[in-house]
Amino acid sequence: MNAVDALWEAALDGDEHRATDVVLEAAAELGHEAALLDVVGGVQRRVGGEWAANRISVAQEHAITAINDRAVTALSITRPRVEPVNGRVTVACVDGEWHALPARLLAEVLALRGFAVDYLGAQVPTPHLITHLHRTGPDVVALSSSIATRLPSAHATMTACQAAGVPVMVGGAAFGPDGEYARRFGANAWAADARSAADMLLSQKLPKPTAPHQPIDHLPHLADQEYTLVTRNARDLVRSVYRGLEDRVPAMRSYSDEQKHHTAEDLAHIVEFLATALYMDDDALFRAFLSWTSDVLGARGVPPQVLEPALTLLSEQLRDFPRAQRMLALAPERTLSA
Repeated sequence: MNAVDALWEAALDGDEHRATDVVLEAAAELGHEAALLDVVGGVQRRVGGEWAANRISVAQEHAITAINDRAVTALSITRPRVEPVNGRVTVACVDGEWHALPARLLAEVLALRGFAVDYLGAQVPTPHLITHLHRTGPDVVALSSSIATRLPSAHATMTACQAAGVPVMVGGAAFGPDGEYARRFGANAWAADARSAADMLLSQKLPKPTAPHQPIDHLPHLADQEYTLVTRNARDLVRSVYRGLEDRVPAMRSYSDEQKHHTAEDLAHIVEFLATALYMDDDALFRAFLSWTSDVLGARGVPPQVLEPALTLLSEQLRDFPRAQRMLALAPERTLSA
């Protein structure tokens, strides 16, 4: 059995000691960097797919991540001491981003590569991050974000860091598989993964930011206020759509409290992703979310057509929002067809 499969089985069994042994043995055989990125990272990449396919629960997902995080701590304690001769990097997750392990893996790899690293962890409020930058004066800020709905926060944080005179490298699934959103935001660099981020920082010095700018400089469509208004009224939109669904789907009136909670949560996710798509003015982002949601529902035995009345009701609520209307009208056919 290879190390990734062995770690997966140990983490799935909740066996922290066996998981740590697997990772330490992998480090002895492959090196610490490979153990971090190929073994721990390999298991983490599997987690999301297994949850989406309904083969593990949310609780198991969290437990596996927690065990992996503790295995990384064991690796950190045993890693070779490397003099920090390549500059200083602050590594942080944007505000609202709880998926901290990718950023932690990057911080560990950078330390192995000879950087002085300030790892700030998950969900770092932008004002506190900027205070830290002024106090420590790093050469680069590395910002991580895994979920697309954090893109507005990521953009604001990146802009604030650049205004403080610190170049910004970004990474994580939120920025798209090819870093498209990073380029649109004017990031100083984008890296597909921790290994390529470390390689880039070793091979080139990122230019210092020049003139300060505002998010609307990159995204002029924000002037129409659709993103702002949908975000500001998100709770009312969810309540209105939920009430409308109760009228159109009478069976909802007999839902249990848990079913009601999950339905409201799903509606909130739809509104949140629509708002993010409006921020980016990117129809494909919203379509991709609906397609993914359809797959998740299908894996749980729920017909994806249940989304149709919710999207219709949301469209009715946003009848005066032309960009939102366009996005809601372009939902994937397999979501809306019987």
